[in-house]
Amino acid sequence: MGFGRSSSSSPSSSSALKWLGFVTAVWVQSISGNNYTFSNYSDALKSLMNLTQLELNSLSVAKDIGKAFGILAGLASDRLSTPVILLIGSFEGLIGYGVQWLVVSRTIQPLPYWQMCVFLCMGGNSSTWMNTAVLVTCIRNFRRNRGPVSGILKGYVGLSTAIFTDLCTALFSSDPASFLVLLSVVPFAVCLTAVFFLREIPPASTSAEDNEESKYFAVFNIVAVVVAVYLQSYDIIGIKTGAISIAFASVLMILLASPIAVPFHAFIRSKDNDEQDVEGRIDEPLLRSGSEIAVEETIVGAAAAADNELPPSLKPLKNEEEENDGTVVTTEKKRPVLGEEHTIMEALLTVDFWVLFTSFLCGVGTGLAVMNNMGQIGLALGYTDVSMFVSMMSIWGFFGRILSGTISEHFIKKAGTPRPLWNAAAQIIMAVGYLLMALAMPGSLYIGSMVVGVCYGVRLAITVPTASELFGLKYYGLIYNILILNMPLGSFLFSGLLAGLLYDAEATPTPGGGNTCVGAHCFRLVFLVMAFASFIGIGLDLLLAFRTKEIYAKIHASKKTKKSSGNLR
Repeated sequence: MGFGRSSSSSPSSSSALKWLGFVTAVWVQSISGNNYTFSNYSDALKSLMNLTQLELNSLSVAKDIGKAFGILAGLASDRLSTPVILLIGSFEGLIGYGVQWLVVSRTIQPLPYWQMCVFLCMGGNSSTWMNTAVLVTCIRNFRRNRGPVSGILKGYVGLSTAIFTDLCTALFSSDPASFLVLLSVVPFAVCLTAVFFLREIPPASTSAEDNEESKYFAVFNIVAVVVAVYLQSYDIIGIKTGAISIAFASVLMILLASPIAVPFHAFIRSKDNDEQDVEGRIDEPLLRSGSEIAVEETIVGAAAAADNELPPSLKPLKNEEEENDGTVVTTEKKRPVLGEEHTIMEALLTVDFWVLFTSFLCGVGTGLAVMNNMGQIGLALGYTDVSMFVSMMSIWGFFGRILSGTISEHFIKKAGTPRPLWNAAAQIIMAVGYLLMALAMPGSLYIGSMVVGVCYGVRLAITVPTASELFGLKYYGLIYNILILNMPLGSFLFSGLLAGLLYDAEATPTPGGGNTCVGAHCFRLVFLVMAFASFIGIGLDLLLAFRTKEIYAKIHASKKTKKSSGNLR
């Protein structure tokens, strides 16, 4: 998948193009979290269409079911170019959220319930095309830094909810119709920009390039943290009108655009290195000793063995072997082990895939239930404006995503710590967060929003590189979208059924066909059931960590080999 390979380009232009593509990928991710913003306009839909909580939650499930059709994006990722995939997602979002705007703004009469489900489904599906194009391309471009790549990109997805929410609050006073205009138009415009720059570029091949990537990723992390702190500060100060709001929006745009300095710096740096290489080749002797050639071949061989972050023992076995006498003997192809390239069916036939899938369901399914119902959770606990809680979950979800990606990568390089252990740790904290919200003590919604946001972010950021490390990159786009099926499934189970039915059982009917519920009892049982599901997820994550510890030990060994071979140079 890609706009075109750049192997024929000079090293300086290839490096700059790779980083320019990553910058546009960050921009796409910063506007592709529209699936998490339902709480910002759900109350308007509920009152306009006279819906019960179960009916409203079914609309949110329809939105999340759009992610189930992300399998189409996964299949397309190996057949269509990145620009085409981005364009499909942007046009689908323009239509899906555009029709919702027409309804909420009362430009047209409310559509029949099933038609609204279709357009919410389109809006939800649009982000799967954007995410697939961005994640598959960038993980292939930076395959030696999968943790930081996943953390940064998924972190900006988490921030996108806060970006949209705070911009709408600053410019349009949290008007639901204006918010839907942003959701439909802004992603379309950003994707039109990304189609020109996001493409597959050959990954780093030397230790020096690998170290340079790590430094640039540190810059992206710093910028992202600054954006997150800036958004949180705006939520805290409480002054959201007049000149301050205009100034806030202007500074936010500057911060989001600032990573564009990275590809310019990479181009200048690579240009200088190219000139030095030319000078070095002029002074290089035409003939070298045999010992020098032997050492270089050894280094190249070691680097090649570590190319996919795995030692030769984990490389797929060839179907043919050549005997000493020159004859070719065909051997039966063995089923791949963890760490090798898996086809879709080979991955689906492993126990480890379904352990990862189910533990992911326990984390993201329960997290989505909180996000989809935050409007009604806040109202039940006496808060008239829940936009701050929506923004807090987004911002703290960002911290969970960006920190977990970088920290998990560090501990793999340092000690070979299995990534699933971080999922288990996040699930423990998430269970505590649900118990706090069930108790409904003063301030528990603030704490619960932060805890659930952080842990939900960790689950997403850790699972993305874990899947690529266990099952390979060849069919990664489709494997990723199969895992993402947990979102509509979890939304249906925990939000549509669990939260909807239990809320309606506690609610009081209102004139016109809707209902409402005020008090801690409205969602208490919901939170307790989700805490129990989290404990199941903890056990599954610990099991997967135990089953994959040898894989991560070998990845750790290959990274050490690569580092030592780079030092020999």
